[in-house]
Amino acid sequence: QLQLVDSGGGLVQPGGSLRVSCVVSGFTLDYYAMGWFRQAPGKEREGVGCVSADGDHSNYADAVKGRFTLSRDNAKNTVYLQMNSLKPEDTDFYYCAALADPFNVMCKLGALVPEGDYGYWGQGAQVPVSS
Repeated sequence: QLQLVDSGGGLVQPGGSLRVSCVVSGFTLDYYAMGWFRQAPGKEREGVGCVSADGDHSNYADAVKGRFTLSRDNAKNTVYLQMNSLKPEDTDFYYCAALADPFNVMCKLGALVPEGDYGYWGQGAQVPVSS
């Protein structure tokens, strides 16, 4: 059974850092680009970024560019979201996602993959940013 499990959320002070992880099981991570999204209660989910299947390419939303980094360790079936210089407006639930189609190369070609192209989702990790 395909499963994505997000972990590592927690309270962070403004200016601080946090790394959220996503462990996948039930499929071969090597073939799938992965994405991270975030959503606050009552708001629409927004894309944070994506990382290609080989890890060589990653793309970011303007709001997090230069502060957030996506990476992956396929041997550990894990994808990471490193968040630095956190701001109160980064307060959200953070979700990892796997593409529905492993042949989707949008991320590798430099684009942010739209939400509808993802077929599998983690349960979310809460990241409150507050002093």
